[in-house]
Amino acid sequence: MILRYIHYFLAVAQHGSFTRAAAALYVSQPALSQQIKLLEQDLDVQLFDRSGRTIRLTEAGRVYQQHASLALQQLDAGKRALHNVADLSRGNLRLGVTPTFTPWLIGPLLAAFWQQYPGIKLTINEATQEQIAQQLLADELDAGLGYACEYADEISATPLMQESLSLMVNKTHALSYRKEISLHELGDQPLILLDNGFATRTQIDAQLRKLAISANIVAETNTIGVILQFIQHSSGAALMPDSLIRPDSHLVALKITPAFAERTGVLLMRRNSGHAATLALKKLLEELLLNWQK
Repeated sequence: MILRYIHYFLAVAQHGSFTRAAAALYVSQPALSQQIKLLEQDLDVQLFDRSGRTIRLTEAGRVYQQHASLALQQLDAGKRALHNVADLSRGNLRLGVTPTFTPWLIGPLLAAFWQQYPGIKLTINEATQEQIAQQLLADELDAGLGYACEYADEISATPLMQESLSLMVNKTHALSYRKEISLHELGDQPLILLDNGFATRTQIDAQLRKLAISANIVAETNTIGVILQFIQHSSGAALMPDSLIRPDSHLVALKITPAFAERTGVLLMRRNSGHAATLALKKLLEELLLNWQK
């Protein structure tokens, strides 16, 4: 049904005259009469009683007037809501995050986003990179934070930063006094790693195979917090980005030479997404990372 028909119907009902309604709508009276007839044909009901000197609504017409008026009110409310979403005074943002971003980036990022856009409701899910990609394609997420790899054509990956993994140990570890460690020494360290469901682990395994290094893996987990606690209270080590180390932690990161498992952090979105909150997040994220690099 054409929305114009409803506007014409409500105008005739308001003015009680085809002539006056046509003048108010700036259309010809015959054209208006024809549009109303088409609407009645579409609804298969007579909306106006044309038998007297004045035009009156039939019983069916009065019922339809109530619903048509309400429908237009809802459409107007929807239009206002679209403007509110566009100017970010309200809306939703669903973000998926791979675990290595959570301890150091998500807190400052979301705090800054909420400060600028308090009307946007945030939903944050920690997941593997593969899960984030699947949820983006299923429209269950608006954006994701992960690492560069092969994604479906429907997903765009905007580069954000470069990083490489370090060997992380506690401050009482025998290696803690050192600033760096060579690649061939990695095989001597008892390691706790993320499990095989994570892109970080896949990349570590690929690099170790390429370098013919046999790793001494003593534990695996799907939780970053477990890794940090393990190495804080043991002589074990982990291969993690040094961005995870907080100033108040009891951990240190040894640079691996040459650089190990270099990768690119990316913002994932559905290609050509016009989601206003996602685009605002992208801009804020780029500004935040740029300021940290200065």
